[in-house]
Amino acid sequence: MEATTDSQPVTTRNPVTVERTSDCEIVVTRTFDAPARLVFDAWTKPELFSKWWVPKSMGMTLCSLEMDARTGGTYRLNFGEGLDFFGKYLEVTPHSRIVWTNEEEGETSSITTVTFEETAGKTSLVLSEVYPSKEALDAAGTGAADATHETFRQLDELLAQLHA
Repeated sequence: MEATTDSQPVTTRNPVTVERTSDCEIVVTRTFDAPARLVFDAWTKPELFSKWWVPKSMGMTLCSLEMDARTGGTYRLNFGEGLDFFGKYLEVTPHSRIVWTNEEEGETSSITTVTFEETAGKTSLVLSEVYPSKEALDAAGTGAADATHETFRQLDELLAQLHA
């Protein structure tokens, strides 16, 4: 499969890698200059998550966010009339792993797994999105994975504030 890295001007030492690893999976990797507990908190605490998740360049507004980041909990992001993203958390292991479903189509359209591994105060993050078929992945495209370049830069800014 094909791997790409961030070709935009880089303001960080940590590039994003987006790779389609199979007909049904996209994997995004990135290192953050912060401990795993802070990176994990930014993914699981609504007040932090809402500060970095939406790419500013898209001009979208997160109208509401419900997030119960625990195994068996649910989430719902609303961007306006009929623009809801929701699902449930299948696994939440503090500071190391989060697995959730994406159920916008009335059924599970994909399962996302994010792992956090800390080494020397930095966190290696791997995000895997697995779709039920090649057709489902093809239909989804790589827009969300491509947007991680910007959202991860926004997360860098938040982590710098939290780490200070």
